[in-house]
This record gives sequence, structure tokens and C-alpha cells, in this order.
Amino acid sequence: MIGELLIKGGHIIDPSQELDQRADLLISEGRIIKLAQNLDVPGAGIIDAEGLIVSPGFIDLHSHLRTPGFEEKEDISSGTRSAAKGGFTTVLAMPNTEPPLDNLSTITLLMTLAEKEGVIRVLPVGCITRGRKGKEIVDMGELSQAGVVALSDDGSSVADASVMYQAMCYSLAFNLILIEHCEEPALAADGQVNEGIVATRLGLKGIPTEAEDIIVARDILLAQATGSRVHIAHVSTATSVNIIRKAKEKGIKVTAEATPHHLTMTEESLLGYDTLAKVKPPLRREEDRQALIQGVADGTIDVIATDHSPHTDAEKMVEFDKAPFGISGFETALPLLLGLVRDGYISLYQLIDMLTEKPARIIGKLNLGTLKTGSPAEVTLFDPEKEWLVSKNSLISKGKNTPLIGQMLKGKVMATIFGDEFAYLDESMRIEHA
Repeated sequence: MIGELLIKGGHIIDPSQELDQRADLLISEGRIIKLAQNLDVPGAGIIDAEGLIVSPGFIDLHSHLRTPGFEEKEDISSGTRSAAKGGFTTVLAMPNTEPPLDNLSTITLLMTLAEKEGVIRVLPVGCITRGRKGKEIVDMGELSQAGVVALSDDGSSVADASVMYQAMCYSLAFNLILIEHCEEPALAADGQVNEGIVATRLGLKGIPTEAEDIIVARDILLAQATGSRVHIAHVSTATSVNIIRKAKEKGIKVTAEATPHHLTMTEESLLGYDTLAKVKPPLRREEDRQALIQGVADGTIDVIATDHSPHTDAEKMVEFDKAPFGISGFETALPLLLGLVRDGYISLYQLIDMLTEKPARIIGKLNLGTLKTGSPAEVTLFDPEKEWLVSKNSLISKGKNTPLIGQMLKGKVMATIFGDEFAYLDESMRIEHA
């Protein structure tokens, strides 16, 4: 139990209050008590936050905790501890589990495990269709009552436009946002990497950018027709960014996310047949990456989400076409994104906005992603200058599947507070007492 804790001298950035200043933050019994300069609280524990950024806890709208059914890849305990080490205090758990999250009992199981084993908040995303088969929509009323905050068949698009239209219409009754994995299955079938020069050099079947663009355009048109909300997951192409930008100009209810790996890596990472960089949608061209960055900078892309997709070493250490798609991303997200800040593409304030208030607004959880007085004490402290080596031993996640293994990254989470507990505390951090 933390009890009463004073975080002194940190650089506080809280977009929900338009704060960007040096100040002290007092929390007590799991709540934000006060934010001001030169606080003195006798008896409180003290963290010296000099040189640290203090922000609301990060919110990840797209992650895979692999529970139930794939606990060898990740479980609630390892996944939430990994997320906390990355600065996240809320994560949305995608439903491509076994069994999928398409009914009350499975979602209840997930939430029971999250309450028992998790160190941060886990919010469930239910399926759009039963079994994620794209044929019959789920009982949205039942899933809404079970506590889902969104619906998705993530890992697959809802290929049938009539089914997606029906799902959008029904979603309005329950104010649920649909998170869509945009990929036309016939175009993407058996594809391994982005279609282009790298695919040709590697002798692998490519996935054309049009596979994504077609479904992005289709779902935006359906959202316009129905008035429903759609959130485009892991945008990866320049054309998709342009389609989303034009849709927003027309007032269509569309939001979008990009991942740290699509913002910082390209298909060139796959030369050498590195299965650790095999992800879906695939890493694209530099032109696409630059378009994503521009989309982040101008607000076309609303949030950054990790698409944390852990796999075992055995699954990834096979021939390229047999390896699963996915990168383990919780713990490396922040330092990758800070690179965009250092390069001048976005400001630190913008970055934190995309990791806190904006995702909270998309899912309608306005009490999250904030340091407002009285709100839950969900706080992330990080050192933007601290360097650390990515190694299998340094990662808490069961999934060590990241192409960043062996690299030095700059920017490290030093503490993550969730309620009255430290969900993560770096071994170098000290708590003093007045």
C-alpha cells in the first residue's frame, strides 16, 4: 500500500487539464489529492521526480493478453505487469482468444482473472460476430451489460459488408464503438510482408496496401450511412491516412490509431528474414511511415496503440512463412515514440495526449487519463533521457518477440502507480520520508 505519497519537482504534463509545468503531486489512498508547487506534507512518502515527466497513466486501446486459451504466450499477470512497466494503467484486451470473447461467460472469466491477477485495469473488447467468423453478429446487449467497451473481430475484418452494416446499426443502441482490423481477405490471403521490392527480394508473397485501403474506405462509408462510430486499428498505409483525413473533414465519426512499430520501422527491417519483425498489417514503405507520422502530427490519427502481440520463442524461430504475425510492444512503446519527439515530428505534450486523454475519450471513460483532483491515482513517471538495453531478461512479458532485442533505447518508465499500489517501480527509485 502506498498510503500518502508526494511526487516532488516533476514536469507534469496532463492534457486533460492543459497542464505542462513543473509542480508537485500529492496522492493518498488511491486518489489524486492536490497538484501545486512547493507542497509540504509531513509524514508522506516522497519521490524526488527531478528530471522526470509525470503524466496520467497511459491507456492502450489495442493489446493481446492471450487469455483465455493461449497462456503460454501471455497471461493476465505477465501481460499487465509488462504493460505497467511500459507506463500503461489501462489496456483493452482484444477478443481473438480461445474461446473468443463473444459471450457473457467468457468475458466474465476474463474479468474475474483480471481482478484477481492483474496489476492494472483490463477492459474487455467483445467480438463483433460470433466466433469471429464474420457471419452472425453477437448479442450486443449481453456484451454491453458484461462490461465491454468496444467490439472487434481483431485479427480479421468483417468481410461481409452487409454484416458490418448490420453491426453498425445495432451498435448505436448500445453506444459501442467498433474497432476494425481493415484487411480485405482475398487480397491479403497467404501474404507475408508488404507487397513490393522487399517481398520480391525475399521471394515472399506480398500483402498490397489496397487490402487495407479498401476496407478502410468501405467502413467509413458504412459509418457515414449509419451514423455509427468506427475506430480504424493499426493504420499502416498512406492512402488510408488520406481517406481518414477526408472523412474527418466531412464530419464522419471515425477515429484511428497507429502503432509504435509502424511509426518507426519499415519493410527494410525484414531483410534477412527476421520473423521478429513479421507483423500484420505488415511494416510498409518509408513513404507510408512518413504519411503516418504526418497523420499523427495533424490529428488525423487520434491515438497510438501498441497492438502488443506476444508469441513464444518456439513459434517465431521457424521458417518465415510459418511464423505468426506480431510484435511484443508494451515495454518498448514509450522509447520508440520519444524518438519522434526528439526528431521534431510531434511535441511531448502531443504524445502524452495521444496516450492518455484522447484514448479515454474514444472509449467514453473520462475519469481516466487525467490527474484531476479526486480522480483515481493512475500516474506514470518516466525519464526521457535514460538509456536501457532491450534484452530478453529485461522484458517482463512472456513474449520476447521484438526486433529491438539487443538495441539501446532512450526513455524509460521509472514508476507506474495504479490506485494505492506501485504497479511498477524501477529498482533505482527510492521513496524517502519527510
